[in-house]
Amino acid sequence: MKLYNSLTRRKEEFKPINEGIVKMYTCGPTVYYYPHIGNMRAYVFMDTLRRVLKYNGYKINGVMNITDVGHLTDDSDNGEDKMEKMAKSTNTSPYEIAAKYTKIFFDDLNSLNIDVPEHITKATEYIDQMINFVKKLEDKGYTYIIDDGVYFDVSKFPGYGQLSQKDMESIGVARVEENDQKRHPFDFALWKFVEPSHIMKWDSPWGVGCPGWHIECSAMSGDILGEHFDIHTGGIDHKSIHHENEIAQNDCAWGHRVVECWMHNEFLQVDGGKMSKSLGNIYTINQLSDMGYEPLAYKYFCLNTSYSKKINFTFDAIKAAQSALNSIRKILQEHKNGSAKVSAEVIAGYKEEFLNAINDDLNTPLALGVLFKMIKSEAKSIDIYNLALDFDKVFAIGLDRVVVEEVVDIPEEIQELAELRWQSKQAKDWTKADEYRKIITDKGYAILDSKDGYKIEKL
Repeated sequence: MKLYNSLTRRKEEFKPINEGIVKMYTCGPTVYYYPHIGNMRAYVFMDTLRRVLKYNGYKINGVMNITDVGHLTDDSDNGEDKMEKMAKSTNTSPYEIAAKYTKIFFDDLNSLNIDVPEHITKATEYIDQMINFVKKLEDKGYTYIIDDGVYFDVSKFPGYGQLSQKDMESIGVARVEENDQKRHPFDFALWKFVEPSHIMKWDSPWGVGCPGWHIECSAMSGDILGEHFDIHTGGIDHKSIHHENEIAQNDCAWGHRVVECWMHNEFLQVDGGKMSKSLGNIYTINQLSDMGYEPLAYKYFCLNTSYSKKINFTFDAIKAAQSALNSIRKILQEHKNGSAKVSAEVIAGYKEEFLNAINDDLNTPLALGVLFKMIKSEAKSIDIYNLALDFDKVFAIGLDRVVVEEVVDIPEEIQELAELRWQSKQAKDWTKADEYRKIITDKGYAILDSKDGYKIEKL
């Protein structure tokens, strides 16, 4: 089994530290708002990795954190406290905000058939461990104190920058505008002092405050997985700062390399660009469901692209994913009721192809290709159905589900909007026509134009 290690920048044969068991840490969400489909790609990736490891016979001791302390939402040590901001805007407490969005996150995981790690750790429940971790770094001479907190001195760790290949020559030369007391531009906060009015705050040997973002993961992984573990996963956006800083904390605290393999999933884009609230193109799993798309269709969409490549979300793509998933399920029901026999050699051949695909750095597009070739090429046989369900131990996209065709009645409002759009097109008012199309799409329907008119479909 080979996995791409972001630290060494190459595919490596995976061999766990302890035979038969994999110790693995995943960066979880900051629970101040609804998780969107870009966020959820990281957990589809985590799920696939866990399932492939289990398919290969490994047991897993996994940890995923929940960042329920609001200031921990920004790579910048001066980032706004989004949880307190959200709490004030809704007249609730940060703790209520955290509880609400933690539940929503786990509801999304459940709808996506995500294999949840064995240990779920909340930042607010690990403050003592974080303080002790900072003390350990302080005792070893890696910290210093300035007006706004306790900082890590990266110049004392020669390995800093190894994950993201930062330009270390700039250390000692460049300054950080926001805080000119820092010794070096890449130094980062381990403990931040806060104002008395701050809601989420704790006592510490250095003063009342709250932990820096990066210390959270080091303290939790060390407490549960120990000073040496196999795999750390997260989104590519964490690679250059958060994970770089984790390595510095871990390796300096323990005195050796802590994580053997770092793995990162790439970004999800929408219509070829970045998701943003201003563009109105941020979607949640629940919103896709309201539009008529299964969460598992989104998962199937993700699995059709390697976790290490950018993926472009469009409504055409999710529609195609839902259609393809339904088609596979229908064919499998035919196999389930089939009477043909498939030889053991043929079954073994397909299984070997599948295993070779998933064991080549989780090549799910190739593995799905094996599935599709198998169900299309062979006579209808329950042997093929059973093997497909075996493959679904990795995909986890509900291949055993029976597809029920839905007769869709187009609401009168949508029909009226579609007619207004058609009239705008006839008048060559393209701007107005596009506005009507967007309204129709936002309500979960698509307009398909033809030379004779148009057709309305539910997305």
